[in-house]
Amino acid sequence: MNPTELREKSVDELNALDAEFRRRLFDLRFKHYTGQLVNTADLKATRRGIARIQTIIRERAKLQGAAD
Repeated sequence: MNPTELREKSVDELNALDAEFRRRLFDLRFKHYTGQLVNTADLKATRRGIARIQTIIRERAKLQGAAD
């Protein structure tokens, strides 16, 4: 997902998506260690997806804190 699509989502949706990406990362790591992972680039893409989601969540929290 690109950042513009992520910014359209609510914080609850972002948290759910974050949990999904973290589960996917766990599965990919498990496959990698057992030698079943074909495309290792998925590991990097998933880690970056998590980072994007966390960045947007932090931005919103910072804006919320500034508004209070």
